[in-house]
Amino acid sequence: MDLTVLNLAVPRLSADLKPSSSQLLWILDIYGFLLAGCLITMGTLGDRIGRRRLLLIGAVAFAIASVFAGFSTSAGMLIVSRALLGIAAATLAPSTLSLIRNMFLDPRERTVAIGVWIASFSAGSAIGPLVGGILLSYFWWGSVFLVAVPVMVALLVLGPMVLPEYRDPEAGRLDILSAALSLVAVLSVIYGIKDIAEHGLRPEAASAILFGVTVGAVFAVRQPRLTNP
Repeated sequence: MDLTVLNLAVPRLSADLKPSSSQLLWILDIYGFLLAGCLITMGTLGDRIGRRRLLLIGAVAFAIASVFAGFSTSAGMLIVSRALLGIAAATLAPSTLSLIRNMFLDPRERTVAIGVWIASFSAGSAIGPLVGGILLSYFWWGSVFLVAVPVMVALLVLGPMVLPEYRDPEAGRLDILSAALSLVAVLSVIYGIKDIAEHGLRPEAASAILFGVTVGAVFAVRQPRLTNP
């Protein structure tokens, strides 16, 4: 929902924070960029420290970042808050999906659980503008971020009671360089594709995509040589 709930709040936060056109684009886009870029890294981190632990850590970070975003006093503060939200959100998706894989061993039950998981993402995207519109009818623009806080609090209260812990006993150590290469590769390609969608094919977009593909190739070539890829 955080991908779409902000759309209707843009006029009000623009009037309040007065961001430049570039800052406004980053306010809208940085969340999705870092969410997509950090998914692989957070998935491997969950294998090592535990999927439930990562989920709960991410819930704490998401709640705190939501509060900072809701009460931002400048465009720069909101951009940083949205970036932290994206990183925190990247812990939630792989953690929940890998927990589902371990909790539901029966193929039919697992299929239903994954179906509910996917439907939740789709429903969240769809109702984001609706929820945002309702909140903006009664509250200030920052309320669109605070709606996530009660959900995270509920997760923190109920998660330890109902979710078992799982980790990969043979996951090995986390390779920071591999994580950085993965992040740079994904973000560069996403940035280039989004720039093409907004401005057409430009040298900047093509260079970003080429750079991302090159870094991704370095990442792929390097992995088989590692003890713990």
